[in-house]
Amino acid sequence: MKYKVYVLSFLLIGFLSCKKETVNNKDLKIVEIAQKTSVKSYTYKELKPLLKKKDNKIYVVNFWATWCGPCVKELPYFEKINKEYADKNVEVLLVSLDFPKQMEKKLIPFIEKKNLQSKVVLLDDVNEDVWIKDIDKNWSGAIPVTIIYNKDKRKFYEQSFDYKALQTELQTFLNQ
Repeated sequence: MKYKVYVLSFLLIGFLSCKKETVNNKDLKIVEIAQKTSVKSYTYKELKPLLKKKDNKIYVVNFWATWCGPCVKELPYFEKINKEYADKNVEVLLVSLDFPKQMEKKLIPFIEKKNLQSKVVLLDDVNEDVWIKDIDKNWSGAIPVTIIYNKDKRKFYEQSFDYKALQTELQTFLNQ
């Protein structure tokens, strides 16, 4: 009788161990997915050099947030630009203005769900009065906002884009 109890105990422990290992593997996959998507948080002082590069690229910088309907609507157009113009020395940067404490629960899951391939950074700087006016003196603070620039030219757009309009604006930089 004791032998049967030991065998049953051994089988039960073995079964639970296997079950636990499966859960751990699942948990590991979740952790791996979360680690694949990382968003660097910047103060405005840290972000500013990314808005004023003087190399041979054209930069398309979009200020947006997950809670902004027009911003979310236009994101696929920036993604398409990022993909179609990468070989033409164009770089897209998506600057999220989401709340920093919601990065893990809202921003990163949004990026994963939408499969965003452009570089995404989070602007974490409460001093809006300073950085909004420094980015463009005419910026009201509303989003979406886009800046397209290269070493010779810079344009500021406080508006939403459709793909054709965004592509047309980018072409003015490519045709210089």
